Amino acid sequence: MRWREALIAEKRKLTSTAMWWVLAIGMVGYLAFIGAVLAFSMVSGSDATGVQPLTGKAAALSVYGTVNAIGYVFPLVIGTLTVTTEMRHRTLTQSLLAEPVRGRLLSAKLAVSFPVGVCYGVLGVIGLLIGGAIPLATAGDGAYLGDGEVIRVLVMGILVSGLWAVLGAAFGSVVTNQVAAIVVLLAFTQLVEPIARVGLSAVSSLAPVASYLPGAAADAVVGSSLYSSVGTGAVDLLPAWGGALVLLGYGVVLVVLGWRTTFARDVT
Repeated sequence: MRWREALIAEKRKLTSTAMWWVLAIGMVGYLAFIGAVLAFSMVSGSDATGVQPLTGKAAALSVYGTVNAIGYVFPLVIGTLTVTTEMRHRTLTQSLLAEPVRGRLLSAKLAVSFPVGVCYGVLGVIGLLIGGAIPLATAGDGAYLGDGEVIRVLVMGILVSGLWAVLGAAFGSVVTNQVAAIVVLLAFTQLVEPIARVGLSAVSSLAPVASYLPGAAADAVVGSSLYSSVGTGAVDLLPAWGGALVLLGYGVVLVVLGWRTTFARDVT
């Protein structure tokens, strides 16, 4: 099987079930809700907490940056499914019969994951604009959709969503049990990393370590951090190129582990 045929085969595998569009709809709805909650909390402002609410472009950047800060779990999961679904349904043997070059099979899964993740990023941005831009424009200081920095955050958020999907596929090549992989991803993205970022940022000597966590590295690439906006778990982010290198490093490590384990063992 040639490279182009391998890509087409992986694309068909991913889109032949309902999971991809169920997750996509869930991402749009979830980020629309989160965007609306954040936007309304900022435009209404509450003196009860004693915290000065964000205004202007800072509020817009905080809302739009959540496509990465909160929504990245969706492209991560869909990327993971490109590999773990093969294990769950025991179709890896058939895939290897069609494409015996294992490196090509793994690289095709990684390559297909990126545009799928980008599509998820586009849908996530649409959800945020539906839920967040409208209240910012009508009740706040504006949606700032014509601002260059805002446009950059939105575009980079879309591209980073593609990277998250690739990382998900790489992770799925290491943790091949589908249920276990999804549980680990949910636990890490929704619990472990947020707690780690808050905890590390509270200790001055350990705060720089938090910058190298996956979510913080992605924030650096996007150029906006929800943690910095709300003042909890805020750390000095790496430069954009540094964040990209950190994400690349995580991806390389996971791919090598998957290549040396899952895609190196005998299958029946």
